[in-house]
Amino acid sequence: MSTDFQQARIALGLRLRELRAEGDLTGRQLAERLDWTQSKVSKLETGRQTATHDDLKAWAEGVGQPHVAAELAARLRAFESGSRSWRRQLAAGHKPVQDTLTAENDRSAVLRAWQSSMIVGMLQTPDYARHIFSAYVDLHQSPRDVEDAVRARVRRQESLYQPGKQYRIIMWESALRALVCPPAVMVAQLDRLSGVIGLDTVSLGIVPFEASLKLPPANGFWIHDERLVIVEDWHAELWLDQQDNVALHLRVWETLAGAAVYGADAHKVITRCRRALGAC
Repeated sequence: MSTDFQQARIALGLRLRELRAEGDLTGRQLAERLDWTQSKVSKLETGRQTATHDDLKAWAEGVGQPHVAAELAARLRAFESGSRSWRRQLAAGHKPVQDTLTAENDRSAVLRAWQSSMIVGMLQTPDYARHIFSAYVDLHQSPRDVEDAVRARVRRQESLYQPGKQYRIIMWESALRALVCPPAVMVAQLDRLSGVIGLDTVSLGIVPFEASLKLPPANGFWIHDERLVIVEDWHAELWLDQQDNVALHLRVWETLAGAAVYGADAHKVITRCRRALGAC
C-alpha cells in the first residue's frame, strides 16, 4: 500500500473521530447505533480499514450530521483515485477495467511501458490474453467475463496502427519465457512480438538475461504522456499523477531502456525464446 494512500486513510479516520466527538458519542455507543462491532469503528478511526461509501453515509447519519456525507465521500474518492483496489474494480468484471484503460490510452500520444513478468497487454494475442484473464479471475474470484475482456483488450490494440501514437515498450526476457499459457500459445505470442518490430508507431526493446542492470527489474508500469503512471500490483492498481512520481518512473524506464536491445538484436532474443519451446 502506498504511503500517500495510508496517510489519506489516516486523515479520513481523524475526521471521523472528530465527527464522533462532536456528536458526544463513545466508540461503543456509535457502534451500537450503527449495529457495527466496536472494532470496526476503531479501525476506521485509526486508518487500519478503508471505509466504503455506505460506511461514510452511515457514520454521518449516526453522529447526527447527515450533511457531511458528501464531504466524506469526496475525501474517499480523492484517495481512491490513487489506489484502485482490484476487489472494487473487478466487482463488475474485467471488461469495465479494460474500457477505462482504453479511454486513458485514447487521451495519450506517447506511452511508455515496462514489464518484467508477462507480455504487455497491448501486444498480447487473444489466446494469450485469455489465459491471463482466466488466471486473474480465479485469483480475485471476480465475475467470469473473460471473452468480453479479451475483445476489449484486442480493440484497444487498434491504436497501435493509429498515426500520431507512439508506443515505447520494453520487457525483460523473463516475460517472453514465463509459461503462463500452453507452449503452443506462447510460440504464437512470440511470433506476434516479432511482427510488431518495425511498426512505425512501436519501439520494442527486450532486456536480455545477460544484460547488466543498474536497477532490479521490478513492477511493471505504463507512463502516459509524462502526466500519469499506472502501476499494477497484486492488491490494487496505482494511478500516480504527482510530478515527482511521474519523474521517478521516467528515470526507471530510461534506465531499463538503456539495457534493452532493439530491432534485429531484439528479434534474436525472441527467436532464442522460441527455440527454447522447441519451435524452429
